[in-house]
Amino acid sequence: MTALLTRLQEAESLVAFLDVLAVAAVFYWLLGIVGGTRAVPVLRGLAVLLVTSVALGTAFQLSEVRLVSLDFLIQRAILPGFVVAIPVIFQPELRRALERLGTSTSLQILLPHHDAEGFERVAHAISKAAADLAERRIGALIVLERDTGLEDVTVAGTRMDASVEVGLLESIFIPGGPLHDGAVVISQGRIVAAGCVLPLSDNARVVGDRGTRHRAALGITETSDAVAIIVSEETGSVSVAQNGRLLSNFSEERLYRFLSATLGAL
Repeated sequence: MTALLTRLQEAESLVAFLDVLAVAAVFYWLLGIVGGTRAVPVLRGLAVLLVTSVALGTAFQLSEVRLVSLDFLIQRAILPGFVVAIPVIFQPELRRALERLGTSTSLQILLPHHDAEGFERVAHAISKAAADLAERRIGALIVLERDTGLEDVTVAGTRMDASVEVGLLESIFIPGGPLHDGAVVISQGRIVAAGCVLPLSDNARVVGDRGTRHRAALGITETSDAVAIIVSEETGSVSVAQNGRLLSNFSEERLYRFLSATLGAL
């Protein structure tokens, strides 16, 4: 009997450890999703409000002082409000989290594999065009559609159905052309639209003093799982936006490796 109780206690300890580990993994995953996005300041504010509410509620229950109205407000309004507020405020982040679950490695075996050679050709064309445009100080914005559809973006642009070629990409962004100020959207290895207008990010911490192209690139990656390549006409540098984060100083070779890995993971 003693041995059985000891085993049960050990099992309970293991279950408790796994429980804490699972909760920690979930929070780490959620922080990885919202990190570097405009949701971080909002998340901090919600955390402060939640901690304050719980602390006040606990203090009221332990003390003899009863502030009935404030206690009612915390228990019946503020705390239940989190249930409604969180899905609304973090809708883009939650959608991206569900998309990642749907496209995780464990599920990829159920999906058809794509043409690796075709992805390498697309990656080479984009990296070469970006390097050429950067050398000539010509601004450009190229968006790679992944699992989240960008129909709401492409419908307002100029529809195309063209192969991803270096010359074509460069010609689209030549200053003075009708499409050079917008974004090119590439889906399934083909250019589907050009001259597209993207949502602008208001994350001043990430954008800094960068221009509209960088804000647009961040905006589309905050609301979808797309990847955006930006060529700055002011500095001649190449940057990449992904998951609401901005990565800078890409050489042609580095961009090619990045795009090959990103496209190959689809």
